[in-house]
Amino acid sequence: MEPLRCGRSTAMLNVGLTGGIASGKSTVVRMLVEKGAFIVDHDQLAHLAYEPGGPSYEAIIAGFGREVLAADGKIDRKKLGAIVFKSPERLKVLNGIVHPIVLSGWKRRLAEIEKQSPGAIVISDVPLLIEVGWQDEVDVVLLVYAAPEVQIERLRKRDGYSTEEACRRLAAQMPMDEKRRFADFIIDDSGTLEELKKQVNAIWEKLLALEKHKK
Repeated sequence: MEPLRCGRSTAMLNVGLTGGIASGKSTVVRMLVEKGAFIVDHDQLAHLAYEPGGPSYEAIIAGFGREVLAADGKIDRKKLGAIVFKSPERLKVLNGIVHPIVLSGWKRRLAEIEKQSPGAIVISDVPLLIEVGWQDEVDVVLLVYAAPEVQIERLRKRDGYSTEEACRRLAAQMPMDEKRRFADFIIDDSGTLEELKKQVNAIWEKLLALEKHKK
């Protein structure tokens, strides 16, 4: 059996789940939670940081201006996204504000789960796991892959993006084929739901074996 990445002495297995936009991460997470996994959702942690009074709220306004606010005073993430996905430098600024807050919240949540259930399998849903270099914070990296043409079609149907906007969103992210190099396990969600379920079942058995190996 391959050695685990972070080598922690705890029996808890921390699985870093990543992928690209519209690759099917949410569906895979839901299936794994149904099997008994715990979840730490980094988008949710970031959302809390964005809220008025949250730790990133004032810094985001200072960095991007009040035009990113909605009428109710909350940060409009679509407006903010439209800015940062057009500019790698602006995206870097946003990540510098939010990521330290998210990392702190992540570690705090992991400690809570470990206290509650020391032998848990935790799915840390971290879309930018590889980009920000956090892969060594987890025991294994699970990549949810989808072919680029599948991602584009999902973005068009799900979010109403034009093909041009969907391609721009995709281009702003690390290519999925590059992420493959960092993955310990890969689930390909380019096909049917039944095919996906079979892959998730197989991965779950592997995660159970790894968790037992840690004990």
